Amino acid sequence: MIRMIVGEVVAVADGYVTVLVGGVGYLVGTNTKGTMFRTGDQVTLHTHLAVRETALDLYGFTTVSELDIFELLMLVPKIGPKSALQVMNQASPTLLLEAIGKKDAAYLHKLSGIGKKTCENIVQFLHDKVEGMAFATDIGTMTGLTDAQTDAIDALVSLGYDLTSARNAVKELSGETANDLIKQALKQMT
Repeated sequence: MIRMIVGEVVAVADGYVTVLVGGVGYLVGTNTKGTMFRTGDQVTLHTHLAVRETALDLYGFTTVSELDIFELLMLVPKIGPKSALQVMNQASPTLLLEAIGKKDAAYLHKLSGIGKKTCENIVQFLHDKVEGMAFATDIGTMTGLTDAQTDAIDALVSLGYDLTSARNAVKELSGETANDLIKQALKQMT
């Protein structure tokens, strides 16, 4: 099992990076949207090797907790490594843990864009499994978003901003109404 690789990024594609380690280039599936990989960067990726009959696929993450969440997602029925990576591309680990901790599939669906049935399966299947894990202690201290914040995020996404950037921008702002938050976020994001 390949559990970690350390090397130089030699190529970046949508959903994949190629990491040169000791003269061998490893193609690693990863979240290229949430992490800024650039050619020439030195990276450490915590990895999961998915063994199939016709392929050996390597998936990597910059933190151990992201890898843990990825592996948890694969425990959900009908979610394999590619689907788990897509879920993580759409929803940050914090958002996933927050929704699972609250047992709120609608919240996850609204903020991530993941399908409603998939959200229900993730929340229902992982709620009990996440409680005992080390990173789950943060669930109780996470604050949810207000209705104004979720409305502002929805508006920013409809304007063409990506979900993660919109959520991060709005979460840091203070405002009474969605309009206030949208105005502040637009100033910050442009």
